Amino acid sequence: MEKRKKFKIGLVPKLLIAIGLGVLVGQLTFIPDFILQIPITFSALFSRLLAFIIPLMIVGFVVKGISDLTDGAGKLLGLNALMAYSNTLIGGFIAYFLASSLFPLFIDASVRESVQTEGTELAPLFTLPLEPLFDVTSAIVFAFLFGVFISWLRKEKKGEVMYNFFAEFGAIITRILTVIIIPGLPFYIFGNFLNLSYSGAVFSLLSVFWRVFIVVVGLQLLLITILFILAGLYTGKNPITLLKNQIPGYFTALGTQSSAATIPVNMECARKNGVSKEIREFVIPLSATIHLMGSVVTITSCVTAVLLMFDMPHSFGMMAGFIATLGVALIAAPGAPGGAIMSALPFVYMVGIDPTGTLGNLLISLYITQDSFGTAANVSGDNAIALVIDKVYDKHILKKAVPVKGKAYSRVSN
Repeated sequence: MEKRKKFKIGLVPKLLIAIGLGVLVGQLTFIPDFILQIPITFSALFSRLLAFIIPLMIVGFVVKGISDLTDGAGKLLGLNALMAYSNTLIGGFIAYFLASSLFPLFIDASVRESVQTEGTELAPLFTLPLEPLFDVTSAIVFAFLFGVFISWLRKEKKGEVMYNFFAEFGAIITRILTVIIIPGLPFYIFGNFLNLSYSGAVFSLLSVFWRVFIVVVGLQLLLITILFILAGLYTGKNPITLLKNQIPGYFTALGTQSSAATIPVNMECARKNGVSKEIREFVIPLSATIHLMGSVVTITSCVTAVLLMFDMPHSFGMMAGFIATLGVALIAAPGAPGGAIMSALPFVYMVGIDPTGTLGNLLISLYITQDSFGTAANVSGDNAIALVIDKVYDKHILKKAVPVKGKAYSRVSN
């Protein structure tokens, strides 16, 4: 007999169910407050655990991320990194200008008054005095310094012990995210929305959520289209054909919510677009790690929405520094569902948001319900980058290489 495949619900449906149940339960007035405080207590404890893990995440991911990015950098690596970071910055700035211009149209004074109801929520039954081992600023400085100098050691043919230590430390943090944090998010968000529903602020929030969602996905699709048009113009290929070939990669990313899991399908998309074997095998896996345009568009839009809802400063100067930092910080994001927002959380303090407070909770809820679309935009942009680098490689590097024994270099296209 054939074994029946177990039906698994994806993370996004779980989160949507958690939001719906939280809103519903919070409106049930016949349930005693102390019963409602049980899931709220879980959310509070989960929030403290998140605060404890965040500095460790910075150390676990950023040290290795910087070491990998700077180790053995050549022309192609430099070009790939430059294009990925430029796309990320451009996407973030466009998202900010669009959000700051458009979101005030539906985030008015009545919405702000409704959501700013702190003090009317239920308190947790108890909390634990779980403090981080060190603060976020210390973690950032530590990770940057160690990442840079471990990379230097490796160039001197040393430092492999330290590199492997932080690589395995990062693997442990990734495992913690996979086994504890990500599975706990639906329960965490359930408690948050239950409390928001109890306080009466949830309906104003939901009226904002769906509009933000539409704007973000629309902008991501527009940016993907522009990238393939520019890549097509540079390479002399039909942008419509390039976009058509990318469809399997886009929908695979929607389903997996993982840039890493989409790499095999994205490699096939690159092959159909005529990217040579040596370039696609280099660019696609690397870009899956360093090109986060779709994620930065989402995070920037969500942060701007939260700041507007709570009538907080959102000047261009402040947001520019945040976006520039995100472009580097997300290099260390694990290629798993929710990885981008988890890697971004340590840096939202730059715009005045407490990553473990009410605003941090809202930011997680806003982001993670559409994480699939951000991932799909990321991997689609990877292939646009691959097309450009393949052309540069063919035109400026391969043809200028010195032939060996009178034979010209040949490309591997399969």
